[in-house]
Amino acid sequence: MNNQEFAQILYDADTKRQPLSQSEYATQLDNESAAYDVQRTLMALKSEKIGGYKISLTSKETQAMFDSDTPLYGAQVVSHFKQGPITLSANQVLDPLAEVELMFTAKEDLLPEDSLIDLMKKTLIAPAIEVPDSRFLNWFPSLSKYLVIADAAVGGYIVYGQQVETIDYFKTPDELASVATVLYHNGKEIKTGNATEVLGNPLLSLQWLVAKLASQNQQLTAGQHISSGTFLLPEHLTTGSWQASFSHHLSDVVVNVK
Repeated sequence: MNNQEFAQILYDADTKRQPLSQSEYATQLDNESAAYDVQRTLMALKSEKIGGYKISLTSKETQAMFDSDTPLYGAQVVSHFKQGPITLSANQVLDPLAEVELMFTAKEDLLPEDSLIDLMKKTLIAPAIEVPDSRFLNWFPSLSKYLVIADAAVGGYIVYGQQVETIDYFKTPDELASVATVLYHNGKEIKTGNATEVLGNPLLSLQWLVAKLASQNQQLTAGQHISSGTFLLPEHLTTGSWQASFSHHLSDVVVNVK
């Protein structure tokens, strides 16, 4: 099938809540360009504008899982960025995970020539829990990276806490890279993580995305959100209360699942 037809299948799987079998589509895509073409076509089928992007494979460990040596990104619709606390129900997701991240929001258009300090000046920052979700059954960690890209980088929801001015809250890029987190489920500590897992610094992840989009004749524009990459290996999102707590007096983020 062509890319348009495949995008339609992904769209139908999402809207009808009917997951796909990986094996049926394992050979559908074999290069990054085609995969991003499917993703753009998929997003065009949706009735909402793009609210921003999520960045995936920002650690050596996750890149190795998906046989990649670079990050990848997925566009996300406006309604899938939500300020917490929120409650998700089973009919809103198919096979979700929980990740802990930092989310940037562009106050003005971001440019490939922007330095890390420029990016700090041009953004807000917030703690976040990302809920990756895929249109493919049993996708983690075996899904082809090209199917991950086509599936909008297994986009689900991005739940964020209080937004603050990046440049006011952190004095330097190095200080931002020192943020640490603890993930809890029903009050029990599950995992800890650090911002250095995100390409060494989440600002470098944001800078990567700006450059990647520019190489595809796209741009990060004012008002868009960017989930920069996970501090820790994801957990399966089961029912109950999930909470991420952060250092540097960033707010907690809570996602309840029923």
